[in-house]
This record gives sequence, C-alpha cells and structure tokens, in this order.
Amino acid sequence: MGINISRAHNLMQSALDYRAARQDMIAGNIANADTPFYRPRDIRFEDVLAQKSATLFADKSQTLEMTRTDGAHLSGGDTQSSTKASTFFRDGHMARNDGNSVDLDVETTEMAKNSTMFNAITAALKKDSAIFKSVIDASGKTS
Repeated sequence: MGINISRAHNLMQSALDYRAARQDMIAGNIANADTPFYRPRDIRFEDVLAQKSATLFADKSQTLEMTRTDGAHLSGGDTQSSTKASTFFRDGHMARNDGNSVDLDVETTEMAKNSTMFNAITAALKKDSAIFKSVIDASGKTS
C-alpha cells in the first residue's frame, strides 16, 4: 500500500488509463479505414468516472436513504452499479461502397481531443505531485 497523495489522484490515474484505451481504439479505427465492413468503435467512460468522483467526494450526511414501509417491499438497488466503461460502435456516418463507415476527419478530431485531455490530466497529476513534494520539502526545513 503506497502513500495516498490525494483523493483525486486515483481518479486521475483511472482517467489516464481510460484515455489510453480510447487512444488505442481510435488508432485501431484509423488503421482499419480501408477494411471492408469495418465499423468504428469508441469507449464511453465519463459516466464511470463521474460515479467514482461522486462516491469519492460525496458528503454521506446529505444522502437520502430509501424507506421500506413493508417487509415485502424490494430493497432499493444501486441503479448505477456499472463500474466498467462501455464500448460501442460509432455509427452515424454513411458507409462507403465497401461497407466501411470510418470517417478519417472524425477519427483524427477525436484523437486530437483525446490527446489534449490526456495531456491535461498528466499536467494535473504532475501539479498534484509537485504540491505534495513541496509540502514534504518544507516540513524538512522546519526542524
């Protein structure tokens, strides 16, 4: 068990993992741009990260619990228990004569957006670690 820098540190690491997986999927879509009947794939993980963030930073005193007035009632289940990112086919573009629906303009735009977000998360992780390191350095100078 390592040192936990902040509550958001693990969340940012998960976001980096998802961004890397999305980059691989987009690269696969671009690589298969000439494959007959290929449909571009994508990954949706924002809901999973939002759920993790809500459980991480939620104030437990503000949650409203479901009341059971009769023992025969079903207990309220967690409706958002999915902890995995979902993959889907990104359709909506006209397929060419060979059945391939990869649009290189869309794929390169999505790749650029994804790499920008990856770089932003990396910068945030570096900043978070630098703050932690400066606190350790400052505490060593006080004695």
